[in-house]
Amino acid sequence: MRDFTFSTTRTIVCEAGAADRLAEHCRAAGAGRVLLVTDNGILNAGLLDSVLPGFDSADLRLGIFDRVEADPKSATVEAAAQAARALGAEMIVGFGGGSSMDVAKLVAVLAHGDCRQSLEELYGVGNVQGPRLPLLQVPTTAGTGSEVTPIAIVTTGETTKAGIVSPHLQPDTALLDARLTLGLPAHVTAATGIDAMVHAIEAYTTAHKKNPISDMLAREALSLLATNIATATHRGFDLEARGKMLLGALYAGQAFANAPVAAVHALAYPLGGRFHIPHGLSNSLVLPHVLRFNAPAAAELYAQLAQTIMGVECPSGSAQDKTEALICWLENLIAELGLPTKLRDCGVTEDSLAQLAADAMEQQRLLVNNPRAVTEQDALAIYRAAF
Repeated sequence: MRDFTFSTTRTIVCEAGAADRLAEHCRAAGAGRVLLVTDNGILNAGLLDSVLPGFDSADLRLGIFDRVEADPKSATVEAAAQAARALGAEMIVGFGGGSSMDVAKLVAVLAHGDCRQSLEELYGVGNVQGPRLPLLQVPTTAGTGSEVTPIAIVTTGETTKAGIVSPHLQPDTALLDARLTLGLPAHVTAATGIDAMVHAIEAYTTAHKKNPISDMLAREALSLLATNIATATHRGFDLEARGKMLLGALYAGQAFANAPVAAVHALAYPLGGRFHIPHGLSNSLVLPHVLRFNAPAAAELYAQLAQTIMGVECPSGSAQDKTEALICWLENLIAELGLPTKLRDCGVTEDSLAQLAADAMEQQRLLVNNPRAVTEQDALAIYRAAF
């Protein structure tokens, strides 16, 4: 067995209604001033209505930064960090989807009194040098797993994104409250759920840092996600299905935080950068085509996942047969969930495919993890197959 290291968020609270006691968790961490990082949609949806009174009761000073957008820009991170400094924040809470939680991670570093680094100095792997403020994450979608990962993604230009990866970004506490996801729009539920499934699939087949704990979590994540994503999508107020989706996304997050993702994500990022396609949907659009490309190198592993996902429906035969059955199952699932299946249906133009392929090559942090080497021509062929 190969040597490995596994790390994750220290405390995980999984309980319907747990968000109502958010202030108690902040008080227990010793904080008197808390900045909550979120987006305006969370406020408008009333998801904080039962949360905020607890801060008054606990005599905590709460600031709310609600200007996080999808694919958050570096300017948004800087503005949130300034809000935390102005408040004198002693703790940061990320409340929302992956964008809010990613911004919260970076604010916890940048707003710490001893921080001497700029945001630009953090980009890359292992560049965060100093301590951070205590960090608690509350996901409102079952997808990114950001509540248990040491990773944040920032939009750095009109079409470019950069990742920041560091143990310093690993949250202290993840609070899973399935009630927060009730009634989430079907298309968001579907896309974020596929995102979580991709995390698990790519963690299980990664070329680097694959380990038995991540493998176990990836398979359990896929079991939960595959059996509940349709119910959660089509019956949005099913609390049990919502809870299992949240837990599955967390497991997948723990898996890929330690066994990193690869070409699906590398090819998805340019779609978000150039065409502003939501991240989960971007993953969904290229997923079947990347799996077919990877099959010559990863069929044995895909066959194992086919058994996990499809159960008794998994056909007998070769690993290649099982891999193709898995890909067809995923294609049928994506269509059944009502997600677009072609790039052209999401505004992508055929004359942009070459540029997308070139952009994907900039994601070497991810491509090195792919079980099969990806050239620019390979990326172009995958985009064409998805078009």
